[in-house]
Amino acid sequence: MATLDADPDDQSLLFADEEEEDGSAEDAAHAVPWTILIVDDEPEVHAITTVVLGTVRFEGRPLDFLGARSAAEARDLLRSHTDIAVVLLDVVMETDDAGLRLVRFIREELGNHRVRIILRTGQPGQAPERRVILGYDINDYKAKSELTAQTLFTATVAALRSYQHITTIDRSRRGLEHIVDAAATLFGERTLDRFADGVVRWIGPLLHGARGTVLCAPPADGGGLTVLAGSGVYAGGAGRPAGALVPPEILEDVHAALTGPANIHRPHHSVAAFRSRNHPAGVIVIDGHPPPSDLDRRLVELFCAKMAVGFDNVFLYDQLLNAQRATVHALGKLAEFKDEVTGSHVRRIERWSTLIAAELNARGTCPEAADPVFVERIGLASMLHDVGKVAVPDHILRKPGRLDPGEMSTMREHAAIGGRILRESAAMVAGDSYLTLGSAIAECHHEKWDGSGYPRGVKGDAIPLAARIVAVADVYDALLHRRPYKEAWEQATVIDLIRRESGAHFDPRVVEAFLAVLEREGAAPAA
Repeated sequence: MATLDADPDDQSLLFADEEEEDGSAEDAAHAVPWTILIVDDEPEVHAITTVVLGTVRFEGRPLDFLGARSAAEARDLLRSHTDIAVVLLDVVMETDDAGLRLVRFIREELGNHRVRIILRTGQPGQAPERRVILGYDINDYKAKSELTAQTLFTATVAALRSYQHITTIDRSRRGLEHIVDAAATLFGERTLDRFADGVVRWIGPLLHGARGTVLCAPPADGGGLTVLAGSGVYAGGAGRPAGALVPPEILEDVHAALTGPANIHRPHHSVAAFRSRNHPAGVIVIDGHPPPSDLDRRLVELFCAKMAVGFDNVFLYDQLLNAQRATVHALGKLAEFKDEVTGSHVRRIERWSTLIAAELNARGTCPEAADPVFVERIGLASMLHDVGKVAVPDHILRKPGRLDPGEMSTMREHAAIGGRILRESAAMVAGDSYLTLGSAIAECHHEKWDGSGYPRGVKGDAIPLAARIVAVADVYDALLHRRPYKEAWEQATVIDLIRRESGAHFDPRVVEAFLAVLEREGAAPAA
């Protein structure tokens, strides 16, 4: 709604002898004003325009005026003030077509198609209305000789309303694009921590000026709200109780949004819930923003609805990973039943394999290890390295002395058998999984860098990196601990052997990484 304290029915010519009306100024301290740029080389035009429009309020917001006496001055103001809503523009200033050239500058050089331009000219012959309307992207044309307070008021309010609609549509478009981009990015995340961090980063820009966002959720085992992620003033709060971070008055709205049907929007904070079918509802706080518009609220609601689907995706992916981990543990237990030393051995191999892979990742010497997923998966997958021993007869597996050639041949079959079992199982799951990595480890962890290993005699980088890592960890741990067929070796003796076998049995890069880890971590603790 627009208001004008001067008489709106005054039809006297604005640039003729016109009495100024006194108006009481409204308090605009808490409203963001509309910016109007007056471009005219006549000082009295600036003065009269600000008097006539000085008390106008549109949608509860006052007007703020910028003035330029030439097109050159106007260019500088337009470059530095991107929030100008309306330009009241004279045509003839430093040149006969300075105003028209400024229109081209605004639309073509600045690419600003939002600002509304009202052309005001005291010399219509210099810029005929029909030619100007058709040839230039302006929104209104007024001859100063015909311009009254009422027509100026009407033209300005119409321009402001048009600007408001255009900016609302533009903000809607940009907001929707932002939400689409957020969904495309965040729906690719596979862990709750990374997804939550992304949510607080992406939602903040929807409400300009917010000083911080925080995402909270009840833990799966019940209890109070816990902070999942935060940004701005709430950064670094992950893992803390929500009550220790969120102000009490906002915390009341958090609980209300969780238990009620609707989100809550206050003048300076908003609280929105993520309602999902597969996990407890979470809630996000956007704190310290200006009073949100209806568009702001709708964008936040839409964002939260989309992100609720993302929470479901993360939850379901986590369940899938848990199912894979359960399968790995079950197969590991199966091997443990066959060999009483396997249980402790595989847990130590899990630890060493993870540490070696992380060291290779940090060194950047093996491209495969640069993948964080590889580093995360290898430990659990390494537990499957001897799963093929389920096919080895107990009298061979537990023989207290050395194996004869026939028994050794049977024992060596466990690598190929384990690889085949896990490969067939992995084929039932789309993409790579713990089983995919486990099959490569089970089949190839007895291959040697120089090609003298088994079951296929492959060598060098043809051996999967995961198998090369587990080979070092397996030999180190097996020699360091007592087995039915041997006593435990001294650690120094084991390390000397691994150093000697670098480049023959083992990948030299893996040996270097292992020795660095060993120096940092010490001997593996007894499991």
